[in-house]
Amino acid sequence: MKELFPLKQVMGFAFSLVLTAVALLVYFMDMSFGVGMTILLLTAFTQAGLQLVVFMHAGETDDKKSIYVNVYYGLLLALLTILGTLLVMVWDM
Repeated sequence: MKELFPLKQVMGFAFSLVLTAVALLVYFMDMSFGVGMTILLLTAFTQAGLQLVVFMHAGETDDKKSIYVNVYYGLLLALLTILGTLLVMVWDM
């Protein structure tokens, strides 16, 4: 029976709830903008990584290297798009 219980998924769900509670604490506590945004970004990226590994089973295949390379490539494209948008629309460059 022990091998049928999805302990990894339950622990991932519990950790996701903890990260969500931390994000809610940032909202309800009176923090400065910089500290609040830093905590929110850290919890957001941690939760995204947790979702990818635990619930989307990214590390359980034989081809996990290419999966992670594709994820890093997607993150790079997203960051370049965000920075390019900021350069054009906000910073007038």
